[in-house]
Amino acid sequence: MSSPYETLVRLILPEGILEYFELTNVTQTETGLNIYLEEKNIVPSGYENHRLESKGFLPETGIQDFPIRGHKVALCIKRRRWEVLESGEIITRDWQLVRKGARMTTEFGTFLKGIFG
Repeated sequence: MSSPYETLVRLILPEGILEYFELTNVTQTETGLNIYLEEKNIVPSGYENHRLESKGFLPETGIQDFPIRGHKVALCIKRRRWEVLESGEIITRDWQLVRKGARMTTEFGTFLKGIFG
């Protein structure tokens, strides 16, 4: 059973994001809310049978999401990268969270497109 806080966070954040990301911090500024998320160390699909080593994170990315109670919301996301030990290849998980050509979540971009065409 999840706590009331976890239930609230799951309703605020894009659907399914907490399956792969951990909420690490939330800060409030004059311009809005910054929600900090770090990708969990879960092996990407297709690499379950490979030996991987986490190699830290890619630079943090800011993505605009739905406002909350009149506050702008930025998801500050740190994506993980791994090294495939057999080949030395560096890989990352393929995400569809960001709308193509924009710095906002796909969900939020679709919403705005519906309003403004």
